Order: sequence, then C-alpha cells, then structure tokens
Amino acid sequence: MNRITVVGSTNTDMVVMAERFPAPGETILGGQFFLFAGGKGANQAVAAARLGGQVRFVTRVGEDSFGRQAVEGFLREGIDCSAVSIDDRRASGTALITVNAAGENTIVVAPGANEALTPERLQYLDLAPDEFVLTQLETPLETVQALARRTDHLILNPAPARDLPDSLLRRLFLITPNETELHLLTGLPVTEEGNSVVAAAQALLAKGVQQVIVTLGRAGACYVGHDQTFFVPAPSVRAVDTTAAGDVFNGGLVVALAEGQSIRDAVAFAVRAASISVTRMGAQASAPLRSELNSA
Repeated sequence: MNRITVVGSTNTDMVVMAERFPAPGETILGGQFFLFAGGKGANQAVAAARLGGQVRFVTRVGEDSFGRQAVEGFLREGIDCSAVSIDDRRASGTALITVNAAGENTIVVAPGANEALTPERLQYLDLAPDEFVLTQLETPLETVQALARRTDHLILNPAPARDLPDSLLRRLFLITPNETELHLLTGLPVTEEGNSVVAAAQALLAKGVQQVIVTLGRAGACYVGHDQTFFVPAPSVRAVDTTAAGDVFNGGLVVALAEGQSIRDAVAFAVRAASISVTRMGAQASAPLRSELNSA
C-alpha cells in the first residue's frame, strides 16, 4: 500500500444527548454527556488507520491535556505523528456537539491551534509522487492551497463548506461534498432527486475538478467523473450518531484508493465503513476496523 498523508484538524468533542435541538434562546435539559477525541482531520486519519492504511497525520495541537491525549491516541492507532506540531500560545481545538433522538447532530467548533496549521508547517513535508493526500476545511484555506500545489493526488473533503477559488478546484484530484456542501459550492439546487446531484457535481467538473463523490447519508454516495456516473446504495442500519460518518467515508475511500482498488469498489468500501460508524456513538470511537468490513 502507498502511504497516506492526512492534513487537518484535531479537536476534543464534548457531546450532549437530547430529545431535540433547542430553539434560539431556549434552554432544554439533555441526557448523557460524552467526551470524545474528534476533529475532521483526526477522525479521517484514525478511520484510515483502522481500515488498514499506512497513515501519516499532519496537525497542530495546544500544549495542554487535550493535545497530549490526542497525540497519545494517534500513536496507539499506529499513526505516524512525526509531523504533529505543538502550539504553546493556542489551546487545542474543541467542538460542542448536540445529538438528538434521531441521531442527527449540530456542531460548533472552536479551532484553537488548528488555525495555526499554516503553509509554513508544510515546508519540510516530503510527498511521494503516488501518495494520496486527504484534507478538509477546518484549517486555513491557504494550507489547502499550498497542498494543492505540492501534489497531484489531493482529496478535499470540503467541510465545513465555504467558497473555494477556481484555482484550487482546478488542482483537485477528487472532492467529496455532502448534499449541503455541494449546494453551497455550486449555488445549484440539490434535492433527493438524483439528477440534481449529478448536475451540481458536473458543475464542479466544469470548474476543473477531476472527480466528484457526493455523500448522501442513508442513501449512500454518488460518483460523477468525466467518463462515468454511478450511485452506491448504503445498507439499511439503525443510526445512533452520525457525527463522523463523512470522516469515516473519506478515510475508507483513501485507503481503498491507496490499495489500488477501482473507483467503484473504493466508493462501495467507504459506504460500508460509514454505515457501520453511524451505529455507534462518538467520532473516532465509531470508526470500524478492517476486519469488521471484511466480515460484513
């Protein structure tokens, strides 16, 4: 397998269970409280490692207990932490998460040290020509743009969604928005009707993205490329917590691609991994092992 480099955020997730989300200005009583290791970059790195990937993680954490616990967790997962840096001025990133009775979530992130993962942190990062690089948007956009100039195999999970310059889109090997992110990126309507998903994805291809995979939650995923389009349905499961489903999908996808699987098989592999993750609480805690996919 080729080495995988994940560049992105590390957070500690503070999760409260509730029957429903509060309205603005409303206080409600919740249920259980959980403290989980999270952050989109860290979630994707851990998911890829558990699914069999040879993973190097590039991130920045604070010089605090949350940061130390995060790095200890990465090492236990067998992740290469040689490119993890410590910030002595900023706290480690945190996220406040509410999960309702349907397993849906709302998330507010305080970036902390993630904001200091600047292009300078990539200065000595060696990238092999065939190395897949996975990143997100919880760190500075300038860092993502710097990565795009360094590799021909950049996979961008555009979350949280924001406007992206065409100069970046033209350098993406693959982009993996969900339906909301796809709408925000293109301005086009995206509904449960499949044609709208394909049309919006094709608008990204027209801007220079090589391939688009749209994650569709319980409906699975849709691949749109220049030579083929297909949907991969998700197995029916009882969702408990969808917090890191997209992260597990991306981690599984990059592992399958690094193994040389076809794009159709890689999407199916990622969908299976994400489907298992939503049946469990937590972000990194929900990522399945490779053996669980093999036996599914």
